[in-house]
Amino acid sequence: MFEPPFRTVLKPYGRALVELAAKRPEILCLSGDLTRQCEVDLFQETFPERFIHAGMAEANMMSMAGALARQGFMPFVHTFGVFATRRPFDQVANAIAYPGLPVRIIGFMPGVSTPGGPSHQAIEDVALMRALPHMTVVDVADSQQISRVVPAIADHPGPVYLRLKRGENPTIFEVDDDFSLDSVQHLSTGGEVVLVSSGMMLPATLQAATALGEAGVHTGIVNVPVIKPLDRAGILRAVRGARAVVTVENHSVIGGLGSAVAEVLAEEGLGVRLRRIGIPDTFAEGSKTAPYLFRKYGLTTQHITDAAWSALGRDGTAPRARTYETEEGEYAPV
Repeated sequence: MFEPPFRTVLKPYGRALVELAAKRPEILCLSGDLTRQCEVDLFQETFPERFIHAGMAEANMMSMAGALARQGFMPFVHTFGVFATRRPFDQVANAIAYPGLPVRIIGFMPGVSTPGGPSHQAIEDVALMRALPHMTVVDVADSQQISRVVPAIADHPGPVYLRLKRGENPTIFEVDDDFSLDSVQHLSTGGEVVLVSSGMMLPATLQAATALGEAGVHTGIVNVPVIKPLDRAGILRAVRGARAVVTVENHSVIGGLGSAVAEVLAEEGLGVRLRRIGIPDTFAEGSKTAPYLFRKYGLTTQHITDAAWSALGRDGTAPRARTYETEEGEYAPV
C-alpha cells in the first residue's frame, strides 16, 4: 500500500470544503487575498454569498472570524501558514483561542515547502499554535486524509489549526484506512528504530523505512495527523522496546512534533535515543525550488535514513535511499 511513486490529486482541500459546505450552510469561507493559492477559488465560485475576501489584513480577518463564530457561523479562514499564525498571533489568541470558538484556521505552504524565504516560510507555526490553550493542531499526510479531515474538524470542539501543502498532494492511504483526530496511525509496528512523521514528510519517511528494511533494520512507522493534543498512549505503544526514535517534520526542531514526542518520552522516563529531523534553529533562505531547501536543511529521505542508522550505532555507511523522479509540477517526495 505504501510503495512509491504515489498518485497525485489536485486541490483535494478545496474540493472537500465545497462538498462539506453544500451540506452545512453555517460554513463561511474567509480568504486573506490568497484565494486561488489556498484552493478556495472553488468555494468562491460555488457559494459567492458565503465567501468573504478579507484582503491582506490577517489580524482583522482573525478578529472577524471570531465575531462570526459568536453569531453561530463556522468560519474557515485561509492564508499561508506564516500569515495565519505569526502575523495575527495576538488576535488568534484573544479573539479565537481564549473564548474557545469554532474557527478553523487553514495555513498553507508550511515550512520550506515554499521557496519564498523567511517572510513566507512557516517554520514555527506548530510551536506557536501548540502553545495556545484550546487549540487543536493538525498536519495530515495525503490527499485522502485531507478529504477526510475537513468534515472531521467541522464538529471538533474549539478552534483548529490545519497546516496543508497546497496544490497537488500524494495519495498514500486507501479510502477505508483508519483516520482519527484522536489517534496516531501505526503503519508498521515494532522495530529497533521507530520513525515518527507528520504531514508532507510521510512519503520520505516511508522511503527511508524501505531503505533501512533492505539493509536489515526492522523499522516501525508512526504517522501523527494530530500534533496537539498528542496521542501519548499511541506514541508510547509504538516506541516501547525500540532502541531509537527519529521524528520527522517540515518545521523547526524546536517546539513542533519532535519536541512533543521528546516531552512524552522524558515524562515517561523512557531512556530511548531520540533524533529529530526538522529545520535547525535558523531561518531558511529563499530559493527557486523547494526541493533544494529540503536538501540544504536536512529534510530528505537520505537524512532520515542517516539519522536512524546513526541513532542505532550501526557501523559503516547508512544505506543509500532511492529517489523517485517526478515530472515538473507533480508532488515530489524528497
